[in-house]
Amino acid sequence: MTRIVVLRIGHRPERDQRVTTHVGLTARALGAEGMYLAASDTGVVTSIRDVVDRWGGTFFCQDNVKWRRCIQDWKKDGGTVVHLTMYGLNLPTVISELRTRDPILVIVGAEKVPGDIYGLADYNVAVTGQPHSEISSLAVFLDQLFKGKELERTYPDASIRIIPSKAGKKTGGA
Repeated sequence: MTRIVVLRIGHRPERDQRVTTHVGLTARALGAEGMYLAASDTGVVTSIRDVVDRWGGTFFCQDNVKWRRCIQDWKKDGGTVVHLTMYGLNLPTVISELRTRDPILVIVGAEKVPGDIYGLADYNVAVTGQPHSEISSLAVFLDQLFKGKELERTYPDASIRIIPSKAGKKTGGA
């Protein structure tokens, strides 16, 4: 399976804490290994680490990352950089090619993305050509990349697990 790490840019701690936390949780749930946060926000890091501690896995979250250096280092180490944007190539056009790349750094922006990102990315990919959430872009991208196999992922070290049921909420320990 392709190794994926998310780079979250444009995060404004006073406004975006919930959305950025959801970007990280979506990344974790759908197969990414971790998230770099190009801002200082220990609240996001703590929230995600708490989920990992209870629900399992080895997902990491690191804040205070310099986005330009992160991208340059990723590429220098042989990785591919994919920027999710509504202005890129349509996802269905490039997804087969992206499945051959490993590892992939997925850039997920907030409201304003620095223009340099478009030139630094190996691929600018549009999930749709319509305005929508960065969370939904990441979810659709990961689902398409992994062909739905990420939906079967389990975490053996989880202390909490969902017990599938037709009605109601059921959880159990590990």
